[in-house]
Amino acid sequence: MRKINRAVKIRIYPNKEQITQIEKTIGCSRFLYNRMLADKIRYYQEEKKMLKNTPAGYKKEYPWLKEVDSLALANVQLNLEGAFRKFFREPGVGFPHYKSKKHSRKSYTTNMVNGNICLQDRLLKLPKMQPVKIKLHRMIPEGWKLKAVTVSREPSGKYFASLLFDCENQTAEKRQAEKFLGMDFAMHGMCVFSTGERAGYPMFYRNAEKKLAREQRKLSRCEKGSRNYQKQKKKVALYHEKIKNQRKDFQHKLSHSLAEDYDAACVENLNLKGIAGGLHFGKGIQDNGYGQFL
Repeated sequence: MRKINRAVKIRIYPNKEQITQIEKTIGCSRFLYNRMLADKIRYYQEEKKMLKNTPAGYKKEYPWLKEVDSLALANVQLNLEGAFRKFFREPGVGFPHYKSKKHSRKSYTTNMVNGNICLQDRLLKLPKMQPVKIKLHRMIPEGWKLKAVTVSREPSGKYFASLLFDCENQTAEKRQAEKFLGMDFAMHGMCVFSTGERAGYPMFYRNAEKKLAREQRKLSRCEKGSRNYQKQKKKVALYHEKIKNQRKDFQHKLSHSLAEDYDAACVENLNLKGIAGGLHFGKGIQDNGYGQFL
């Protein structure tokens, strides 16, 4: 059987020391990415080639990089080189962007090497820290081998770990498709099917927009950096997180039901980004999440 990768996302509950180590690793990964990117851009402008720099070359100048997981820094190098190779293939897209401290995704990835990561019933052992408490909502099948872990922090302050496993592909026998379904984008209801029915997406963001705007106004009145500002900022983030989870839950249930009832789906290749910007339908298209659903 063919080997495939499967990911399971779980909630983790780090203590204060573990939170400090996670935040330090995230910060070092972002710093190293930006530092290596700046050197690559400078070298390319002079030599028109990609600089082969590694994290080890920066640890002497910045010794605090040794305090975090070295495999997390190695993944920074791999991600940056992948982004730079895309620039060489498509120069029109421009150089890779720097990672912002405020707006970039707060995460880092580490790999399984010589048992440095261990998954138990309620604990996850990560490099450079004691085992972290977790909530494992599903049993991991036997035979799945852990390859990597991505630790992330949501704007609401919750921490998650995405576990990447190597497993066998349990695919059914190939057969000729008999039942087809056509889908087309719709501003109301997310999409319409060839059967004449609509997906019936409830527009979670639109329904919560007034309540969310009220909480954002409260945030704008708080003094930046104060305790009330931090509490209100977390409250707004929780509202956004709830809307995101509602959208994903609806899409997972709908896609599962369609996959059970039909053999194949036919969709039109739409430029959703162009429609959102050119026709000023950004809020409605992003609320639908049609691209994510596909």
